[in-house]
Amino acid sequence: MCGIIGYVGKKAASPILLEGLRRLEYRGYDSAGVAVLDNANLSLRKKKGRIDEGIARVLKAEPAAGSLGIAHTRWATHGVPSDTNCHPHLDASGKIAVVHNGVIENYDALKQKLIRAGHKFKSDTDTEVLAHLIGENYAKRGGKSGDALAQAVCDALREVIGTYGLAVICTDFPDTIIGARRGSPLIIGIGKHENFLTSDANAIVAHTKKVVYLNDYDVATITPERFDVLNLGTDTANVQISNLEFSQEDAARGKHAHFMLKEIYEQPQTILNALRGRLDFEGATAKFGGLNMTAAELRNIDRIVIAASGTSWHAALVGEYLIEELAQIPVEVEFAHEFCYRNCPLEKNTVLLVLSQSGETADTLAALREAKRRGHRALAIVNVVGSTIARESDGGIYMHAGPEIGVASTKAFVSTISILTLLAVHLGRLRNLSAKRALDVLHGLEVLPKQIEKILAQNDTLKKVAEKYAKADDFFFLGRGYTFPIALEGALKLKEISYIHAEGYSAAEMKHGPIALIDKNTPTVFLVPQDAMYDKTMANLAMIRARQGPIIALATEGDKAIKKVADDVIYLPPTLDLLNPILATVPLQLFAYHIAVARGCDVDKPRNLAKSVTVE
Repeated sequence: MCGIIGYVGKKAASPILLEGLRRLEYRGYDSAGVAVLDNANLSLRKKKGRIDEGIARVLKAEPAAGSLGIAHTRWATHGVPSDTNCHPHLDASGKIAVVHNGVIENYDALKQKLIRAGHKFKSDTDTEVLAHLIGENYAKRGGKSGDALAQAVCDALREVIGTYGLAVICTDFPDTIIGARRGSPLIIGIGKHENFLTSDANAIVAHTKKVVYLNDYDVATITPERFDVLNLGTDTANVQISNLEFSQEDAARGKHAHFMLKEIYEQPQTILNALRGRLDFEGATAKFGGLNMTAAELRNIDRIVIAASGTSWHAALVGEYLIEELAQIPVEVEFAHEFCYRNCPLEKNTVLLVLSQSGETADTLAALREAKRRGHRALAIVNVVGSTIARESDGGIYMHAGPEIGVASTKAFVSTISILTLLAVHLGRLRNLSAKRALDVLHGLEVLPKQIEKILAQNDTLKKVAEKYAKADDFFFLGRGYTFPIALEGALKLKEISYIHAEGYSAAEMKHGPIALIDKNTPTVFLVPQDAMYDKTMANLAMIRARQGPIIALATEGDKAIKKVADDVIYLPPTLDLLNPILATVPLQLFAYHIAVARGCDVDKPRNLAKSVTVE
């Protein structure tokens, strides 16, 4: 949440910072600002609102000259969105500017201490307190010489409780940016006679492919020609230069109206990427290179706990069904934030599996660390190579889905489920899963991309159905068995981007209370493929129909009975029951997308949401 971009080199900083902010806006978009140094002159520009309507106009009217600068796009935690609360924030002297992602939990105590020392504050933010604290420590060190700025940042951070990814500049050091992280991602970008600092590689991929992912407690000193990293805990840092796996074009919207639509249409390729090199038809299994567990160790697993949040939690529910059916291993799905704060019993041969698109989700990372602290192996499915979760897990699987810019996750969700299916096959073949059953699943996965293309071809039909119901105030999404988690996901997508109240349920649960809310103005989206639960789900559908509730059905091609009881039908290609979740997801994404567009909502930047939740 929130985005940071910093530049030091020989070029004008402001255009690079502004471009970076635009690429980071999906991480926070209630305000944005820049601080640029031109020798000893500090130019501060910041403005509430979206980047093009706010800070971009300010910079056009009042240019900020200089070849060193830091910038920030904000998702508010402390203090309402306003020009005053916008980053960067200055220290008491006005010489030091700070941008910050994360939450300083003891900011109030620090603020009171600084007030007693004579400091006065202009904003309601925890970040301004951090800026003043750095300034106070810088003054104590006498300033100006050697590594005084870096050491002042270290002094301040030793007093801080909480999370941070931050960038600091000072008029006394016109060629230096200080960066530091704990719990919030920060990346150094390495250029030729120039270097970058950012919270998200999307912001710098147009300028460099060489990056260093900072670790917790790292403090970096960055100049045009070099960078140095120390660690607050050890004084020495583990620095590794990596190459970005994606290009500038991968992170562009292309011909599509929104990133979300682009990413929905990328899903056939996303699944191909998830499957590539992992289908072993000869051995009737799936193969992975990064689990870092032997076959014997995998056979010894007695229980798997999957921890995730948001959309990834819905994928985890599908994973529970898959692994229990194909591998016969008991699975428990936990909200990552709940797993961290309750004493969940973990038997000796329990493995934790965490799911995170960004690899930086704060509560998911905390769950991973908690499991490792207790001596359990922690595996991960992530999309971002080099992310914190990828680096700290004992082993895992990359999605290779490419950058996902739309705040509402789409392609990462289907990629996660595809990989969970492969993992279930892999674990099952180490136990009692027959070769025939495994091959059926592998062949089913292999044809999914073509089947999804067939669903995408129904986009115009889905758009018409969406526009028909776009003025509804409430929705139900219902499924059973493998499609129950997809009902939850469909409801979440609609809530996220259209702001319509929507509830996902097991269809069987409706008669236990929620059916009281059904009337002619409350549409229900029924997931009713011809699977093992088909007859039961059709009976549940009849209950809604009897109460005059409008019904939109997702049904299997060739199902003639559904036309008689549903108002609108979207057809899915026939597949195995356990693969229906992937196919059923795609029309629900398009349905939510078109409703949001019809209602005039900002699809890629829904209100109150940011892409990567890096604070608890």
